[in-house]
Amino acid sequence: MSEPTELPKHTRVAITICVILATLMQALDTTIANVALPYMQGSVSASQDEIAWVLTSYIVAAAIMTPPTGYLTSRFGLKRLFLVSIAGFTVSSVLCGMAQSLVQIVLFRVLQGLFGAALVPLSQTVLMNINPKERQGSAIALWGVAVMAGPVLGPVLGGWLTQAFSWRYVFYINVPVGILAFFGMMTFLSDTTRNAAAKLDWFGFGTLSLTIAAMQLVLDRGEELDWFGSGEIVVEAIIAASAFYLFLVHTFTAREPFVRLSLFRDANFTAGILFIAIVGLTYYASLALQPPYLQNLMNYPIVSAGLVLGPRGVGTMGAMMIVGRLIGRVDTRFLLALGLGLTAWAFYVMTGWTPDVSQKTIVVVGIIQGIGLGFIFVPLSVATLSTLAPELRAEGAGLYSLSRNIGSSIGISVVNSLLTRNTQVNHAEIARSVTSVNRAFEDLSITQFWDPVSSVGRAALDAMVTQQAQIIAYMDDYKLLMIATLAVIPLLVIFKKPPPSAAGETMHVME
Repeated sequence: MSEPTELPKHTRVAITICVILATLMQALDTTIANVALPYMQGSVSASQDEIAWVLTSYIVAAAIMTPPTGYLTSRFGLKRLFLVSIAGFTVSSVLCGMAQSLVQIVLFRVLQGLFGAALVPLSQTVLMNINPKERQGSAIALWGVAVMAGPVLGPVLGGWLTQAFSWRYVFYINVPVGILAFFGMMTFLSDTTRNAAAKLDWFGFGTLSLTIAAMQLVLDRGEELDWFGSGEIVVEAIIAASAFYLFLVHTFTAREPFVRLSLFRDANFTAGILFIAIVGLTYYASLALQPPYLQNLMNYPIVSAGLVLGPRGVGTMGAMMIVGRLIGRVDTRFLLALGLGLTAWAFYVMTGWTPDVSQKTIVVVGIIQGIGLGFIFVPLSVATLSTLAPELRAEGAGLYSLSRNIGSSIGISVVNSLLTRNTQVNHAEIARSVTSVNRAFEDLSITQFWDPVSSVGRAALDAMVTQQAQIIAYMDDYKLLMIATLAVIPLLVIFKKPPPSAAGETMHVME
């Protein structure tokens, strides 16, 4: 592809539409499966913490394959890699819909993540390539709206598809979108030059990937196997620690390591990497917690759950449009502090939720949480990457995305593990007071429903105790997310104020 200005307008428009379709397909899959999780859980006979693998496997696979995108583009060409990514993502989506067991769906979600990892960075690159400098800002802004539309449409579309057809259609919906994007790209996109001499630090990439995968297995299976009481968990932990040690030694001694240490000499970048990991942890963990809460504890139909969760994405989109105009005029640290404050407040309110909470309250708190996230994402990418040297920004953006994905997968695993464990602990604590000699059972209005003497009454009583135990466990999870959000506030002191010109240069790495 020569100069962007040489492309006819209709070609630019066609490529932009295809890029947005590919990105929207990938962005939808971050949330569209969430509301369908309880239905998948019953279909594949999975426990509460096991069904979370459907989310974490996708995120981990995407995290592992995001950093090598630059190498793969250089080695095989942008167009070829884009087409392979779209085709692979679409085919693996079909396989996810056809899955008959938990093992199958997790395996196919891994494939989805591996192929989908390159879609976002490739989309950004294509838009920058086909547009002259004066149009790049507006093109990226349009693309950003499409990216944020995914989390908004995901819960609503996922809920409708699951109720009207089956949970399998939350994956099948990618097929027509993927086909349009594939043939559009194949028709209109020109290829870039390939560099057969391009090299990747395979040892560094391999040891980091093994570390992430083994660590995720520990987190996902630890609760089920009694953590370090299990030989499997011990082996996986040793593999993770050993691989990470080899990765560190190699990084400090290799001439051209997979991760350049010079990146971490920048205080903004180092603080931002930790910051985005915590933000990813809290954001995606809350996305995983709320659909089961609404459907299992509040008995919301799946479409209603999707409609109630959708406004959070609207809040994020609105805030990102506003914050885009404020960057450069308002101190980035103030914007981040405002975003953290709103997010922490939302989690604080959630710590007091019971199944009696009103739909209006859920929607309002969700919108405020979304606004808080919108005030964090864009300013944080600017603050993290703006002080890096230009030649380090692409690599820095890859590590930034990697850190967010790792934080997200850890967050989902931790909150689901704690939810399972705390439900059991709370059930035992509450059950101590529920005995046949408890004076509360002298009330006929109580024994009418929960009679500890009859088998039916005991079953109903156990179900009620389990529900109360789950409510408390959810409160504990939201409290943890609130504390994690507040814990990163001291990092704001480290950030230096980015130069005004940085916003435009780094806006394209906000996702």
